[in-house]
Amino acid sequence: MTATTADTAVSESTSPPLAEQNPALGPARRWERIALVVLLLGTAAAYLWNITVNGMGNNFYAASAWAGSRSWKALLFGSLDPGNFITVDKPPVSQWVMGLSGQLFGFSSASMLIPEALMAVAAVALMYGAITRATDSRGAGLLAGAMLAVTPVVAMMFRFNNPDAAMVLLMTAAAYCTIRSLRGASVRWLMLAGVALGFAFLAKMLEGLMVLPALGLAYLVVAPTGLGRRIGHLLAAAVALIVSSGWYVLLTILWPADSRPYLAGSTNNTFMDLVLGYNGFARYLGKNHMGRKMLEMPAGYEFPHFHGGGPFGGGNGVERLFTGEIGFEISWLLPAAILAFVLVLISRGRAPRTDLVRGAALTFGLWLLIDGAAFAGMQGGMHAYYTLAIAPAIAGTVALGVLEMWRRRSSVLGRLGSAALILAGGVWGFVLLQRNSDWQPWLRWTILVVTILAAAGLALTGVPALSRRTHRRATAVLVTAGMIAALGGSTAYAAATLPQAHTGGGPSVGPAHKDEMPAAFAQMRHAFGMFMGGDDYPPQLIDLLRHTNTTWSAATERSGPAAGLELASHTSVIAIGGFTSEDPTPTLGQFQDLVRTHQLTYYIAPEVKLPDSWRKKPAHPAAGKEPNQPAAQQDPDAALWHPVGNADIFNWVAAHYAPQRMDGLVVFNLSAAPH
Repeated sequence: MTATTADTAVSESTSPPLAEQNPALGPARRWERIALVVLLLGTAAAYLWNITVNGMGNNFYAASAWAGSRSWKALLFGSLDPGNFITVDKPPVSQWVMGLSGQLFGFSSASMLIPEALMAVAAVALMYGAITRATDSRGAGLLAGAMLAVTPVVAMMFRFNNPDAAMVLLMTAAAYCTIRSLRGASVRWLMLAGVALGFAFLAKMLEGLMVLPALGLAYLVVAPTGLGRRIGHLLAAAVALIVSSGWYVLLTILWPADSRPYLAGSTNNTFMDLVLGYNGFARYLGKNHMGRKMLEMPAGYEFPHFHGGGPFGGGNGVERLFTGEIGFEISWLLPAAILAFVLVLISRGRAPRTDLVRGAALTFGLWLLIDGAAFAGMQGGMHAYYTLAIAPAIAGTVALGVLEMWRRRSSVLGRLGSAALILAGGVWGFVLLQRNSDWQPWLRWTILVVTILAAAGLALTGVPALSRRTHRRATAVLVTAGMIAALGGSTAYAAATLPQAHTGGGPSVGPAHKDEMPAAFAQMRHAFGMFMGGDDYPPQLIDLLRHTNTTWSAATERSGPAAGLELASHTSVIAIGGFTSEDPTPTLGQFQDLVRTHQLTYYIAPEVKLPDSWRKKPAHPAAGKEPNQPAAQQDPDAALWHPVGNADIFNWVAAHYAPQRMDGLVVFNLSAAPH
């Protein structure tokens, strides 16, 4: 009794290097080594293949990567322009990677996007390592890595230039470090998890920290040391997180504001206002204005009404995660993951507190539930690709469930649990494919039939008439076939995603599909034209910008159009008002100073010819006047609209400089003599 207690005390209170060793795993067998190489090289080949089909991806972040390739200060702060007037509205970690690649290899689509694809390989490797170490099974690790690689949103976003890929890689690294810390209560590995989360915060702010509660709870419950030590280790990890993220926050405070770019998205040019406001609670609660000043219509006009669409992200509630574009991007294995989490907790119910498999289930399962609940409750507009943040959690949880049921295959729980996991993946895959019924109709029926047969077979393998050898072989065949079928829909959609060109702010997964937007909305988008931030600008305008020699070639409303102009002309452009035109920079006085000191050559504003169909219909038309008389017949300039959020700047420029019109834009030469 005394010896047992002493042994327990040693294991609970110490964490020497030997405690982190994993003798149960043993040396890798040849097929395991080959399989890992195939998985990583296959991921690299699939994700790197024809990656430049995406061009500049999201121009907003591409312009920042270009700026970072031209200026070290722009790289440090994540500036939108090399002149360092304003940043993008996110922290700069992702821009560090892409901008540094541009500095080393020259800026191009390839130098910007190849690092993103390599991040996918790293994330797959980390998933393999985390699950392998948690389960002592390289097969389970391979399954987890493969499931992550064939998730459609992963296949899209790790070939794209949004910050989400860097953030999710760092979140996965934090989960891996947490798993490493659980075996021997290693404060060193737990602090590394804190460092990874600190940089995840610097990739996409609070979203990068949403995994934090799951990792902390898993360590607090499972780590093999006393409660006091566990709490102390968590505090040490919190310090590591604060230091690894806080240095940048401190840098933005100590660096003179007039010597650095304005922190876009903030109301007062501070980083924490951006974190807690525009990119934090304001976004989550739907309180961001998103450029409403810019969209105020002139008197006598109104936006056309159209049905359909609704808020992007499919509305609120849990159903959001299973419907619309979000369903196609992430939900293929979501029902199976939730079921797997429950099954593992039931199966390991009598295991010791320090059980590592249960610890891994808590890590990935709580990650899934916490982040999933946050996405379900988000009030503001939500891009479907945000759900990339739960892709590693789904892959890890399903892999743990499959392995646990396999290890208990001789029991009723193991057989029925395996059958249920296969059905959850296969049937839901059938439902999702049914929503796009014109694409590969044979696939969904094949998946449904195979998963049903595999599940039924597993339920029948427990009959006493089968020998142990027959039972073992039959179970292996049925589980393998069933899992391949359950992964079939996700894999097919990921494969269909890879060759498609993805650009703009809201890319979507799967095969190419017809853009069936309401006619009125299509008319609205056409009317706005290049002002929405495209890259097909008039050659005459681009030539003008290229021949400027001022710090900024031009200024225009919003970051999207400014980014497009920068990429087309390779000149620095001021984004007035930032991404939504709501940022309080530059003021009219600051803009006038830029003009007076010859730092700015052109001012560019959108000019929209409003369709007659957008005119308001008077409730009581005046006698003798036709209610539908075109506005242009009353006033030739009445149908011209300049949607700008900073009207004081536009009005000042229009009052002092002569306009030049170019394809839906009005251009003012600020170097000319004013009126």
